[in-house]
Amino acid sequence: MSRVMEPAHTFLPSEWKHANRVHFRSAETERARSERLAAECKRLIEESEKSAKRMQQDANQRLEHRIKDIKFWRQELDQKLQEVVQEIEVLITFKNRVERALESCSEPLKATLDCLNERQKRVAIDLVSDEVERELLKEKDVIEGVITLLQRTLEQIIEQIRMSLKKMLSWWQQMLQNASESRGIYGYWGNKGGVTIRLSFYGHMLCFLNCHLAAHMKYASERVDEFEYILDSQTFQGKKASSILDHKVVFWFGDLNFRIEDHGMHFIRNCITSKNFNLMWSKDQLTVMKKNVPKLQQFEEGPLDFQPTYKFDLNSDNYDSRVQKAWFGLTGKKRKPAWCDRILWRVKPRPPPPEDIFEEGDDDAAKEKKKNLLEDLMEKYPLKVVQDSYTSSMEYGVSDHKPVIGMFRLELRKMYDIPLVRLHAEGDWSADLDAMVTYSPLQPFPSSAWDWIGLYKVGFRSISDYITYTWVKDDQVAFNDEVVQVYVSKEEIPVVGGDCVLCYYSSNLQCIVGISEPFKVHESRAAIEEGLLPENINGLDQAIAS
Repeated sequence: MSRVMEPAHTFLPSEWKHANRVHFRSAETERARSERLAAECKRLIEESEKSAKRMQQDANQRLEHRIKDIKFWRQELDQKLQEVVQEIEVLITFKNRVERALESCSEPLKATLDCLNERQKRVAIDLVSDEVERELLKEKDVIEGVITLLQRTLEQIIEQIRMSLKKMLSWWQQMLQNASESRGIYGYWGNKGGVTIRLSFYGHMLCFLNCHLAAHMKYASERVDEFEYILDSQTFQGKKASSILDHKVVFWFGDLNFRIEDHGMHFIRNCITSKNFNLMWSKDQLTVMKKNVPKLQQFEEGPLDFQPTYKFDLNSDNYDSRVQKAWFGLTGKKRKPAWCDRILWRVKPRPPPPEDIFEEGDDDAAKEKKKNLLEDLMEKYPLKVVQDSYTSSMEYGVSDHKPVIGMFRLELRKMYDIPLVRLHAEGDWSADLDAMVTYSPLQPFPSSAWDWIGLYKVGFRSISDYITYTWVKDDQVAFNDEVVQVYVSKEEIPVVGGDCVLCYYSSNLQCIVGISEPFKVHESRAAIEEGLLPENINGLDQAIAS
């Protein structure tokens, strides 16, 4: 029998209204809760903004104070460095004088000992202990005492010079200009990025750029972007070589993290075992990227004739053998060996020669002049950078990388064809009269109050071999637009005399920029008249006698 379906339950209007009121109150409650949540979020945002601004202001203030402190300490460091340089120069001068004094004592001592030996050869009644012998013995004791004192003084001077040099080098390391750029998490974390240091080498600016770029196989393009960003963002003070690529030579090195693509683990390890490293070069990411990136093409690198330097087990020569843990307890892949650690270099390109430098109708003189101008232009640039070796060192095991070592020879062309300063000794020189030096700059160069003129024996071998020196600014007595005269005290001129030259030393360029023609320093007439032997005299005799 068919079953009759029961009709659906119906509600009364009052029940419908009651259900709607319940839903409405529930919705109102949710809306109020949402509004309270939105208001709380807005309040938290405002408080976070205020806190962030307050922290930023505090950080800016601390940075300003830090910058002021750095500037102040840099000035103090400059002053201390100048004082130490001056102290060392004075010590070296004193050292040279003490050494000459020691040399001068040898002849009088030898003469005294010879006299005593001859007197000991007397026989019989002639063997008399008279006043002459007592004076000779006294002279011997005095000379030996002076020699002992001078030797002890010389040892103290050398020790003081060593300590001053150590202190100066400690300060000098802080004076080298450097720059850094963080490229880690969000561009702020310092686990990735670049650090640059630059210096002047015989007047040529060299730059050393150390980078730690992004890791992992798939980020080759990001590594190049980071490298280009570092090149563009790091700057130095001064007009000379204000950016990295402005330097004459740039050495780029570090954990660059470029990997070997496509080749599998088995193929790479077979190539390493058989030392067929060249089979992996074509898939090296840095080699591949250099074909398409202009800035990379400016850098050179030696052949990778050594096994990849990454990744090793710690304290081992075995490549990565540990099981890598991945997400959700899965086992990850071992790292493939790669040349992550590299050393490259770049020589600043020479500017292109002028177009059509030789024109039709130029005579031989014009062509020669233009040729000389072109050669002068070429002289401003390094001759060549030669890499003598490029290898890795397997004995270090404290890291999962092996260090890479590159040995270079850097040959630089001379910066100037002619001396920057012309020097001349005015009149006759001797220890009897004060002397005068005349010099005139032949080319513009960065002169300094710390420049000095030294008096040297002909044939000197080192800058520190000077007999005496005078400051070009402190002892300046007269000057005009072309010629400057500098005073030299007679007390500083050697009594013995001899063939000498004058040399102008530039503190900024750290080299001699001018040498005079050889001239004669005459023996002191006053010393000769007093009966002093010229070969036994030096500038310290008067001080010792007094």
